[in-house]
Amino acid sequence: MNNELKPYIHVAQYYETDQMKIIHHSNYIRWFEEARVDFLDQIGANYAKLEEAGITSPVLSVEAHYKTMVRFGDSVYVLTEVSSYTGVKLGLTYRVIDVATGELRTTGKSQHCFLNDAGRPVSLKKFKPDVHDSFEKYRDHIFNI
Repeated sequence: MNNELKPYIHVAQYYETDQMKIIHHSNYIRWFEEARVDFLDQIGANYAKLEEAGITSPVLSVEAHYKTMVRFGDSVYVLTEVSSYTGVKLGLTYRVIDVATGELRTTGKSQHCFLNDAGRPVSLKKFKPDVHDSFEKYRDHIFNI
């Protein structure tokens, strides 16, 4: 596990734009997911390995707040941070920041839980203590860009 986390960078693609020539709002949720998977991999909570161990992590809720527009070709950081963690539930926040200007473009958050193969809630502290420790370790990590 690397103690120095790297921010996720996304380059806005042409196909992500809408008729107004800005990134369509639905794509930000996809960017959150891309950044979440990258963040979890960096802290030692790899989705594929969790699933191999019989643990899934569905999205309970997700929201986005749009501040300013992202356009085709813009590069943005999508910064993922742990906002809450109980062992059974995980809350994450997201900040989309323009790489060139440092301007905050979008904020968001998502809530997740951990389930076993039978769809029942599972405590990572009990079933995956190494992953639990990773969430505890990075609970207060803040990206400074």
